[in-house]
Order: sequence, then C-alpha cells, then structure tokens
Amino acid sequence: MIKGFKDFLMRGNVVELAVAVVMGAAMTALVASFSAAFLNPLITLATGGAEVGGEFTVNGVVFPYGVFLNGILVFFLTALAVYFVIVMPMNKLRERFAPVVEEVDEVHAVAEIEVLQEIRDLLREQSRR
Repeated sequence: MIKGFKDFLMRGNVVELAVAVVMGAAMTALVASFSAAFLNPLITLATGGAEVGGEFTVNGVVFPYGVFLNGILVFFLTALAVYFVIVMPMNKLRERFAPVVEEVDEVHAVAEIEVLQEIRDLLREQSRR
C-alpha cells in the first residue's frame, strides 16, 4: 500500500502539478502586491482621485468598479507572468532535451502497407481453404 502511494507521488505529472500550483500561487501573490502598490492608486487617479475614485453610488449603494478593474488587471498580469516565466522556458527546455524522433520515410511506409495488405490477403485465402 505504501509502495503504491509512493509510486503515485513520484509520477511526473503529480510532481509537475504540485510545482505549477506553488509557482502559480507565488506569482499571484507577487502580482497582487504590485497591483495594490501601483495599479490601485493609478485606477483611483484615472477615475477621479481622492476617495470617490473607482466607484459610484446608486440609491446609497456603493459600486466599487475600481476593485473589479484591478481584479481583471491582476488576472491578466498573472497569466502573462506565468506564461513568460514558467510555461515558455519549460517548453524551450522540453524541446531542447526531448529525444529526436526520426520521421518515417513515406516510401517505406507505403511499402510496409503493401506488405501488410499482401499478408492479409494470404491469410484470407488460407482461411477459405
């Protein structure tokens, strides 16, 4: 039972998934702190500044659309950062170290298909006898 659990944990995709979750969380925290320090103040300035920037009120209910704009920006910045910092370099490494697959020559493939068809036809003849 322990050996099966160990084999499950040591599978490549489980380890890769764990690394991806940790890196994604770290990247999200980094982008969120950037957003709180720089993007929120910029949104407030661009939408009126002071305390009323980034929100409007209808019948006494406050709608803080600046928070939503910030969320959209954080999402896209996190996605960009994860792509350029994690995904793209990993794809480059995978291409660099992946075994080279030799392409099958089309002439040989056609010849193999013809041989297999002849074998099939011979087997049909033998089964009819």
